Amino acid sequence: MASSRVLTQWEPENPAFWEQTGRKIARRNLWISIPALLLAFAIWQVWSVAVVNLPNIGFKYSPNQLFWLAAVPALSGATMRIFYSFMVPIFGGRLWTTLSTASLLIPAIGLGMAVQNPETSFTHMMILALLCGFGGANFSSSMANISFFFPKSEKGGALGMNAGLGNLGVSAVQFLVPVVITFALFGALGGEPQTWVKGDQTKQLWLQNAGFVWVPFIILSALAAWFGMNDIASAKSSFADQAMIFKRKHNWLMCWLYTGTFGSFLGFAAGFPLLIKSQFAGVDPTQYAFLGPLVGALARPIGGRLSDKIGGAKVTQLVFIGMIIGVVGVLTFLPQNGQGGNFWGFFASFLALFALTGIGNGSTFMQIPAIFGSLHMRNAKTPQEQETAKLNANRESAAVLGFTAAIAAYGGFLIPKSYGTSMDLTGGVEGALYAFIIFYISCVVINWWYYARKGAEAPC
Repeated sequence: MASSRVLTQWEPENPAFWEQTGRKIARRNLWISIPALLLAFAIWQVWSVAVVNLPNIGFKYSPNQLFWLAAVPALSGATMRIFYSFMVPIFGGRLWTTLSTASLLIPAIGLGMAVQNPETSFTHMMILALLCGFGGANFSSSMANISFFFPKSEKGGALGMNAGLGNLGVSAVQFLVPVVITFALFGALGGEPQTWVKGDQTKQLWLQNAGFVWVPFIILSALAAWFGMNDIASAKSSFADQAMIFKRKHNWLMCWLYTGTFGSFLGFAAGFPLLIKSQFAGVDPTQYAFLGPLVGALARPIGGRLSDKIGGAKVTQLVFIGMIIGVVGVLTFLPQNGQGGNFWGFFASFLALFALTGIGNGSTFMQIPAIFGSLHMRNAKTPQEQETAKLNANRESAAVLGFTAAIAAYGGFLIPKSYGTSMDLTGGVEGALYAFIIFYISCVVINWWYYARKGAEAPC
């Protein structure tokens, strides 16, 4: 049965093969990959919501410790992504998607058990938060896997769909968790409720549902990957073959740019609930925080398809200029010394930032296959050389897609921590926001010089 899932002939750039056979298989693998990635993002970001409720059910953690719990899944996920980037060509997309999806059961069940005891140590919680990095790591292998299935002309749209709909897991967790923790979702099997106390208000919460709610879906998704996905024989390669990307300048340049888009998306999503809570005391962050990641996730396929039509570098350039303006908007509407501020202006500015990160996520991931395809094809003259160049370009671009996603994921850690550090040092988050502006200016310069200007080294 397993051998029948290995595609020994795979020629997506051949129009006849693609129309007759390839498109149907590619789309099936894409539509199985998307829910698996959505669940991965949900587990990765579940702490961004769970931490908001911990103090009110008896956990004696400091504000800085809460920011740590929200931030460390991004740190571990980013680190594990480096290794996950190279797994698909070694193990095959079908097996690796199955295993990596099933691994999400560990942090999901662990979280559900730990939050039922307010005496659970901070160290224990930190370990569980680190294990949520399994979800973040899945992105690199998922994107690398899907990139092998589609022709160059459709890679941007396919990768945008996989990542964009997968990114909905961030919004899903911030929308669904506040709902499912309000009732006994699993009855007696789910455990006893906790008493939530704030001032004179008390109510019952089942915070364990934040982890348990994902368990049935993870099991179904892992089974779907095993029985429904394929491996591509020509995509197989060793780590040594893929390690060539570390010598490629454009690998590192795209790491920088993708950190500006995807790293910002993750960081903004992870820190948004606590940022709202810390800056606007009268606002319930759980009512609004999910909308930011939702907008960003839905915008990503638009970025991919738009880039397929007009070029990824042009779209990326406009995105970073817009993000600079968006951060200025956030600064404009923040309270000053705890006074004033305009929540709706702040919220609208952040929604614009989320939308821009989503579009930029799609455009930068369109740029990578285009850059490496043109670099490899530049000196290929004969049909045999061109065929070899296409295979090498696909392998390298898949590895770069995964590796850039690994590096960019550190933004999910750095942004929430930069808020906390800025508050410790200056009493406000403005210092962190000014640092974001400087970083986005550097992205504008790099993208324009290497990819967007007339006569650029690798126009795309």
